[in-house]
Amino acid sequence: MKHKVLLTSAVTGAGDTLEKNPHVPVTPKEIAESAIESAKAGATVAHVHARDHKTGGISHDVEHYREIVDRIRESETDVIINITSGGGGDFIPSLNTPAAGGDGTDIQTPAERHEPVGELLPEMCTLDCGSTNFGDMIYMSPTDWLRDQAKLIQESGVKPELECFDTGHIRFANQLVKEGLVDGDPMYQFCLGIPWGAAADAETMIYMQNRIPENAHWSAFGIGRMQMPMASQSALLGGNVRVGLEDNIYLSKGVPAKNEQLVDKAVTMLNGLDLEPMTPQEAREYFNLRHPSGGK
Repeated sequence: MKHKVLLTSAVTGAGDTLEKNPHVPVTPKEIAESAIESAKAGATVAHVHARDHKTGGISHDVEHYREIVDRIRESETDVIINITSGGGGDFIPSLNTPAAGGDGTDIQTPAERHEPVGELLPEMCTLDCGSTNFGDMIYMSPTDWLRDQAKLIQESGVKPELECFDTGHIRFANQLVKEGLVDGDPMYQFCLGIPWGAAADAETMIYMQNRIPENAHWSAFGIGRMQMPMASQSALLGGNVRVGLEDNIYLSKGVPAKNEQLVDKAVTMLNGLDLEPMTPQEAREYFNLRHPSGGK
């Protein structure tokens, strides 16, 4: 795998991006089709959130996830499925009742956040490793809740991708590993450039890389215009790569992108560095992932 890279397409998130880019997939059918097209373009992994097809906003409905996963698995195109387990963490304080959430608050328990993962058993899932000021809201993941989630993921046999939005998240992710709550060689994802977390620059990426275990695998992404620069930087430093409409909706300035176009752009960048994406089967074997059929 010396010249191979895990290439993830984060096909859609929960952000209010639909008015800016009509290509952002919303329905389960659209999300699945975008994941499949990303795989055809060279993506190893499809990272998926579900959306409410009526509002375009986030959905926690397991049946929405089930339709996405079933459509991908039933297609003739192989791709590793990575489901988010970070839904239901948005806290917006109310000035009138600061101990309670105001309008827009969306909090789920650890068991509720884990439900799509535990029910559908993808090969991978994300685990957001801490709370942070996320734009104008708070993304809330208390440490005890994260330990509970990590245990649930571990029991399911799904491989967690430890998402770190700031340097303190690296420290807690390392603690989960130390406590034996992550099996095998851990996988980290450095999430860079999100206000007000870790900056999207080489110095921050190197700082985070230098603070994970020696046996760890890692990836990094930047948002907006920093998506491709951070993808390139990650590849140059020996990390894996993530692109997609969850993190950036433009192919170039003012030009709305499709997921497969961003993947194709990343593949071209990797080829220029004498690298290429892993196939899904290569990645399953290399990272010791569960197989969609339930085996290794």
